[in-house]
Amino acid sequence: MTYPETIQYLESFVNYEKIDDYPYKESIRLERVENFLAIIGNPQDSLKCVHIAGTKGKGSTCAFVAHILRQAGYSAGLYTSPHLSDFRERIRVLSPQPAAPALPAGRHSPQPTEDFEGMISQGELTNLVEKLTPKIQHCNEYSEYGPLSFFEVYTSLAFLYFKEKKVDFAVLETGLGGRLDATNAVDPLVAAITPISYEHTQKLGNTLKEIATEKAGIIKNKDQVVISAPQEEEARQVIQNRCREEKIKLYEVGKDIEYKKTRNGFSVKGVFGEYPDLKIRLLGKHQLINATVALGAIEGLRMHNINIGSDAVREGLYNTAWPGRCEVVSRAPLIVLDGAQNIASMAALKETIKESFAYRRLILVLGISSDKDIKGISSEIYDLPDVIVLTKADNPRAMQPAALAEYFNGKETQITDNVREAKELSRRLAGKDDLILACGSLFVVGEFRNG
Repeated sequence: MTYPETIQYLESFVNYEKIDDYPYKESIRLERVENFLAIIGNPQDSLKCVHIAGTKGKGSTCAFVAHILRQAGYSAGLYTSPHLSDFRERIRVLSPQPAAPALPAGRHSPQPTEDFEGMISQGELTNLVEKLTPKIQHCNEYSEYGPLSFFEVYTSLAFLYFKEKKVDFAVLETGLGGRLDATNAVDPLVAAITPISYEHTQKLGNTLKEIATEKAGIIKNKDQVVISAPQEEEARQVIQNRCREEKIKLYEVGKDIEYKKTRNGFSVKGVFGEYPDLKIRLLGKHQLINATVALGAIEGLRMHNINIGSDAVREGLYNTAWPGRCEVVSRAPLIVLDGAQNIASMAALKETIKESFAYRRLILVLGISSDKDIKGISSEIYDLPDVIVLTKADNPRAMQPAALAEYFNGKETQITDNVREAKELSRRLAGKDDLILACGSLFVVGEFRNG
């Protein structure tokens, strides 16, 4: 099997990331992937996992945790979704950093230069797919739960890859929800919940309580430690009740773990210690919360006799890169890319843009998936841009730009057929003192970034 054939094979499975309307609880079955994992020897059972769910900041938090672990001398498997341009970005192994002398406050070790360091190679992915193809076919033929989806197959590949690589830890981001998600086949040492807000309401539920119940489905094992970001009270009650029922220790940011913004960075008062002089390179106040949740997850490992020092925390946080999240890819004009795709993340992005950048005009390149809260997202970002270039990603779920234009009456708008055209138009419209912001979907960001 060649690599193009491997990609073609993986794309042959139903991919719910590209489908707008489907019955969630009938289509997503945890039993299906658990059945397949049993067929291939349950590779996930050999992994020490940190499992992260939530609405905002899951990927960033996973990246922070993985970089701290590698800075502490561990190999960290990192499984995230979706990807920006290449399937392989989802499966990565961060190799341990060589021991280095402690640096004085304000000094940091060299930063990584690769955008997606340690991602699985084409050859490794092909070999794994070849190895599993007969078992996938057997499972799809005989499983009482129906054929495997793309995400279920790829999650299983990640588990097997991490086992073969003998990673010290696996850091896993849930896909949709948590309770039924394929990643929930693991029994993690630590589970973390990032901020929960309204998303995928037609699938996860129309209330924060319903959505939080799905997210909190990763809380299930009395040996776990759970870390939660600050939550709306409705979601917080769900998490607290779940932990109480399962007799699981819960640590909450803002209550048990406190962070404070300082002149040159931020500091954290954790459960087991204090961490002054912390800095991150990811922009926005919301990233301070994500970094604090990640630090809480690292502290949670102490409950399993895994102690990670403050130097590794400081260096790991600072060296974390997470492309496509308020990422600056050009300076003249300024071009910023962000995958904000719901009301809460768009509000955080808007605040970050206002606080972090100076510009003459803002040109917004916007494309949104049709299953999102189009009205809410559009209303949130409405007053920020001077010019709006509407577009759509090469994805069946993408909202048609002409339909999106209805939410921007009174604004100067341009309609384009694809992201490449939108990118070219925005560059023509922008002067050297202007800012181009591409957002609304990671699919849009990926195409803009690589187009």
